[in-house]
Amino acid sequence: MTKITSSLFLATLLALCFHVASAQAQLVRTCVSQAKGSDANASSSCHCTTPCRTFAVAHNNTLTDGEITVLDPGDYGGLTITKSISINNDSGGEASMTVSGGTTGIIVNAAAGSYVNLRGLTIQGVGFGTTKGLTFNSGLYLTMTNCVVRNHTGTGIELFPTANSTLEISNTISADNGGRGIFLKPIGSGTVQAVFNRVEAYNNSQAGIQVDGSGSTGLVAATATDTVSAGNGQNGFNVFANAGNAVTSLMAIRSTAANNAGTGFGAANSAQATLRVSQSTATGNLQGLGAAGAANVLSAIDNVVEANGTDGAPTGTITKK
Repeated sequence: MTKITSSLFLATLLALCFHVASAQAQLVRTCVSQAKGSDANASSSCHCTTPCRTFAVAHNNTLTDGEITVLDPGDYGGLTITKSISINNDSGGEASMTVSGGTTGIIVNAAAGSYVNLRGLTIQGVGFGTTKGLTFNSGLYLTMTNCVVRNHTGTGIELFPTANSTLEISNTISADNGGRGIFLKPIGSGTVQAVFNRVEAYNNSQAGIQVDGSGSTGLVAATATDTVSAGNGQNGFNVFANAGNAVTSLMAIRSTAANNAGTGFGAANSAQATLRVSQSTATGNLQGLGAAGAANVLSAIDNVVEANGTDGAPTGTITKK
């Protein structure tokens, strides 16, 4: 009996040691490099003295809540994010990923409660096949800063959260895409809050920035500040919701809709959709302001709506209190 007990104890201890070794194999901080990186360095967990070559391998060797640091310019490939993580490029030159036919540059399928931070990345479509820049499906927080998403045949940035999420995009460009520049369409019954700050959506084939509540029964609330949507094939800023869907709103402050082939600031389909505009400019669009169906476009008196094909009119006004 003593021999059996000892054997079980040793086996259990050995299993625990393997588990600890496995956990320790991942690092809080990993690095990628084109100049001296190799994915064979996964054996050393992509340590910054022996960096890996791709984001995907570095991600798999980074602990939850850890970060990947870019050491120098390069194309680091696409990845699927499944946990809380930061990918930071503050001074390494262009950290890019080239996206080809049928793929998406970054997919966020993070666990509930996860934080995802992306900084200083370029997600470039090569112009053939159906490509998308970034798709967010799950996670509690997404922060995207100083990024460029361009030349995809599909949508540049699509945000499809399935539960409560807070999405914050700043100092980011989404341009020259075959779909929308930024498309927020939650799925399910969660509360989704989004902030687009100093975002630029240029020359996309569909809407520049669209907030769509038709897939949700929760609450969708977005804000755009100091943001430009220009030269797009449809509306500049658009809010859409069906009756019975989520109450869906977008507040545009100090923002510009210019030279869009549709409405500069528009809302459509039901009273669940509301677009509020303050201290903003609509010019050169097919229509400046416009609401379709029972939707609402509310305008403050400090907006400039001029030199559009048709300037249009809001359905109501915003009164400062």
